[in-house]
Amino acid sequence: MNKIALVTGASRGVGAGIARGLGELGYTVYVTGRSATVSGAKGWDGTPLPGTLAETAASVTAAGGKGIAVPCDHADDAQVAAVFAQIAAEQGRLDMLVNNAAFMHHQLIESRPFWEKELEAVGILDVGLRSSYVASWHAARMMVPQGSGLIAFTSSFGASCYMHGPAYGAQKAGVDKLAHDMEHDLRGTGVAAVSIWLGMQVTERAQNAAKTSPAQFEAMMAMAENPEFTAHILAAIDASPDRDALSGQTLIGAEIAKMLGVTDRGEARISHREFLGSPRPKNPAAVY
Repeated sequence: MNKIALVTGASRGVGAGIARGLGELGYTVYVTGRSATVSGAKGWDGTPLPGTLAETAASVTAAGGKGIAVPCDHADDAQVAAVFAQIAAEQGRLDMLVNNAAFMHHQLIESRPFWEKELEAVGILDVGLRSSYVASWHAARMMVPQGSGLIAFTSSFGASCYMHGPAYGAQKAGVDKLAHDMEHDLRGTGVAAVSIWLGMQVTERAQNAAKTSPAQFEAMMAMAENPEFTAHILAAIDASPDRDALSGQTLIGAEIAKMLGVTDRGEARISHREFLGSPRPKNPAAVY
């Protein structure tokens, strides 16, 4: 059966790479974002970044899948609802949602306290945390009746350690908790939810960051993961006989990849648990 996926925030970067990785596995991938045919994104040094939905969709198709570009501002609930309505009308099902869309403020990686950054940096809690809840709500309403599906969140060690300031950390910790609590509600439906801590990623913005702040990022880039790696991890989780046990967990990508026999273009990636912290385990307590 041809599997259908939606990757949000896929004009470039991690989202585009995950979409390509799913394309390599033969998925039909809907990709959303604001850069339909022209990129308005800028790197940390203010230079324009490449990447559009049209290019991502074409790369998914070139990789062996089918890419479908759907412009969407994930700050607008009506636009998000329209994306899911389109998928339902065209496909009648959704097998995987990858919540990746997030607001990246231009001061994110600046080494200064949060009150010295612009207040607009809090936007990651709107497009990043709230938007992931909204998309997951729509996805669950499609997946639960069909009895299958995977809702995934791209997260990072910033959920545990200090990374890029409190707004970024709160967003990452928040999506981890969404996966945890959604699993409780989804239990027994055939739908799973997981959050994945990614390592440093080979993206346009990261490469720009390495140029902007070489002392901070060059060493990290030497061990960075290709974003397609995460797509292959998610597909392996979805196919795993341990899928139900993995649901609700926050998983370190490099670690679960080793468990499931997934490599990054033939390379095993390292976990940064020892230096950056560990995900919180599932908590069996439930209060209504």
